[in-house]
Amino acid sequence: MKFSQKPQSARWIILATSFAIILLILWNTYRFFQVFKNEERLKMTVLAESMKTIDKADLLNDEIELPLQIISNNKTIPVIVTDSKGKILNTANLSEQLANDSVYMKRTLARLKKENEPILMASTGSKQYLYYGNSELLNSLKYFPIALLLIIFLFIALIYNYYRSVKIGSENKLWAGMAKETAHQIGTPLSSLLGWIEILRSEHVEESTVQEIEKDVARLQTIADRFSKIGSEPALESLDLIAETEKSYAYLKSRFAGQVSFTFNAPAYPIYRNLNPVLHSWTIENLVKNAIDAMRGRGAIDLTITDDGKQVRIFVSDTGKGIAKHQFKRIFEPGFTTKKRGWGLGLSLTKRIVEEYHKGKIAVTRSEIGKGTTIEVCL
Repeated sequence: MKFSQKPQSARWIILATSFAIILLILWNTYRFFQVFKNEERLKMTVLAESMKTIDKADLLNDEIELPLQIISNNKTIPVIVTDSKGKILNTANLSEQLANDSVYMKRTLARLKKENEPILMASTGSKQYLYYGNSELLNSLKYFPIALLLIIFLFIALIYNYYRSVKIGSENKLWAGMAKETAHQIGTPLSSLLGWIEILRSEHVEESTVQEIEKDVARLQTIADRFSKIGSEPALESLDLIAETEKSYAYLKSRFAGQVSFTFNAPAYPIYRNLNPVLHSWTIENLVKNAIDAMRGRGAIDLTITDDGKQVRIFVSDTGKGIAKHQFKRIFEPGFTTKKRGWGLGLSLTKRIVEEYHKGKIAVTRSEIGKGTTIEVCL
């Protein structure tokens, strides 16, 4: 057997063993229930015989102390004695306050008929029937398997959640490893590109062209830096949030300004927060690119920063297709996307950067189908 198959086989063995234990416990509980039920019926049979003995006895001459003691010892099992026509003759262990309530007695009698078969009591010239119910202990025992099953299902759910978490953790490690390897592989051609830029300068290529190439190379370096930070705790430093946000926003504006209108509004003073500049830039880029995709490359994007002294809020608004209200939280789930092409990772990564690394919050604050969406980042 291959090593990779052993954990899977062990899981099936554990599940099969657990299932067998469940069946064994349920079977033993059922057997115990039936034994206890038979003992109660035997007790009621003795009770019925005691009632017949008292009914036939000569109260002056016959010894009836034992039958009376048997009857008085029944303090848990409800009893109703009727004649052959169903008229109630005697009761025991029922509510004394409702003894004269005919509706209550009829309902109780109907319940006792369903719980157990009656015991025939052939009295002097007439037939009587003793109806009895289950004791409180027997009723509690009846619901024990249900409680046991709920506990077992909860246990199975915890095991499933544990294995699922382990699987997700393994996948996350794999993705983090792939991201770091990608960043490492990108580093080599980036070094060559920097050399080619210097060659272009030495060949007196127009400086504006070289500068644009430098910007794109710097962008690739930033992307490689982002991927290298996946799976590790990033270092935070006190930076001007407005300046860092505007820097990323300006780069995107220069690349998409053809058919998209960009506006930026922020306080005139710097706002310092603990940020990782690379990851914060990634946040802004994901939000803006997601907005551009929602508008299909045409429309208006507005980024507004507000400060109330305690919290800084970044609002990214677009005029795109909008999001249904029931999807406000789902868009941040890994793998969820409304695009025909896409992995559904952009906003989930953004949520992780904002909430886990920068201890902030991100949410959809407004969206209307056909009119646009506003996403808020709160730090």
